Amino acid sequence: MGDRATDHEELTTKTQKQKTKLPESRLLEFYRGHGRDHRGRLLSHILGFGLDELEFHHDYIQWLFPLPEPSGANASAPLLSQEDITIFTSDAALQQAVLRSFRLMLPFYGLDLFVRSGDVHVKRGGNFDERRVVWLTRGNHNFLRISRMLRSIALLGHQRYASAFLECLEDIYEEDALTIGDVTMGYWRRATTNT
Repeated sequence: MGDRATDHEELTTKTQKQKTKLPESRLLEFYRGHGRDHRGRLLSHILGFGLDELEFHHDYIQWLFPLPEPSGANASAPLLSQEDITIFTSDAALQQAVLRSFRLMLPFYGLDLFVRSGDVHVKRGGNFDERRVVWLTRGNHNFLRISRMLRSIALLGHQRYASAFLECLEDIYEEDALTIGDVTMGYWRRATTNT
């Protein structure tokens, strides 16, 4: 009789734990589309930004491309936890949402994404020469954004996309090494492997 009571207590406890699901992190809520960032914006609001808004606003990039380390530019940005990484990399909807963020940013840099038969390539787009004047200048803050993007998408399960982005940046570096600089290029290279 005592064993049945213990079994019943264990089953009841297990059922209660399943019912009381822990709340998701702010980052996961944001990426699922119902959580808001520190300014009250939904992910859909940011995904609707035009090129000028992407340049003008400086506090969204940490939400789109989270990292485990605090941001020096946005103290309100959430930190990417190991639990978040596990959930992001195992959830197809979140994986697609991360790629939407990546696709949002590429035209800002004048780049295009091509995915064919599983192969991923990032190439200069038709508006590259127009867009390069916005970000391809010495010491530009967008270099830090690129470092964040590379590392974040690699951490969140998109290593192939990070590698394709880096390959494109390497190509740009061949022509603009003095503008980008060895230090920045080193950060970009490490970002895809320092996950």
